[in-house]
Amino acid sequence: MLLQVLGTAAGGGLPQWNCACPGCAGARAHPGRRRRHASLALRAGPGRWYVVNATPDIGEQIEGCPDLLPPPGSAAGARSSPLAGVVLTDAELDHTLGVARLREARDGFDVLATAPVTTAVRDRLGLGAVLDPYTKVRWRALTGVAQELDDGSAVTVSAVPVSAKRPRYAAGTGPDAPTWSVALRLHDTASGRTVLYAPALAAWTDAFEAAAREADVLFVDGTFWDDEEPRRSGFSTRTATGMGHLPVTGPGGTADRLARLPGRCLYTHLNNTNPLGDPRAEQHGHLAERGLEVAADRMVIEL
Repeated sequence: MLLQVLGTAAGGGLPQWNCACPGCAGARAHPGRRRRHASLALRAGPGRWYVVNATPDIGEQIEGCPDLLPPPGSAAGARSSPLAGVVLTDAELDHTLGVARLREARDGFDVLATAPVTTAVRDRLGLGAVLDPYTKVRWRALTGVAQELDDGSAVTVSAVPVSAKRPRYAAGTGPDAPTWSVALRLHDTASGRTVLYAPALAAWTDAFEAAAREADVLFVDGTFWDDEEPRRSGFSTRTATGMGHLPVTGPGGTADRLARLPGRCLYTHLNNTNPLGDPRAEQHGHLAERGLEVAADRMVIEL
């Protein structure tokens, strides 16, 4: 299984366009700190790739991943791409707006999502009707049962429910199902290796614990360093857990739990207020002492 990290930032990216907090100011002054919206690229087979979440940065993210670029020497006008589809972990705008940017796909593409997410993105957000005149989008059901990511692929994908939180635009759409937000279990049947990708984690459930213990590599929600960060930063009256994100540290934090797991653990989906956005921050040392990492844009992992 081959993965490339396309982005590691939470909504708004780093820097966020309308923010001058220390994290955003630092990223403007030091471009190496910039982070694009959280996403992964995953090789399903020779010349066949999927992205996990289609962010507003998807065009730039594709350009930064050579394996996602059109084959060299393609004839003028003969548009082609190794990108076969998108897997969605939720229906949030920062994870779905990039679907519309794929309208030029000559042969169409797949979108794998849970039932409530499909309804929200295809019907409530309207991307089904919007894209129909341009390309063929094949909407595929993402469930807790492992399925081939692509026809004949050794990589299977399944969903681990983590939250009933829905995006604001989808208020009143469908039931309060726990599959509004899921972690993805990506398993390579050839190597036996497994990746668990959870950019949003509202609760550490028994099902998530079981999946985490089986994973060789885990990407976990690192939106906020501690529970009070959103309120202390002044952009919200809610805590991190109140916003649907377990914090990294403090009571209920994920660092202690991750440190006990056998797999390699990396944090992703960092908010612009999170001190981990600064590579010099002392918090990196605290994580390293526990054997934990922060994922970096463009890093490549092969299992």
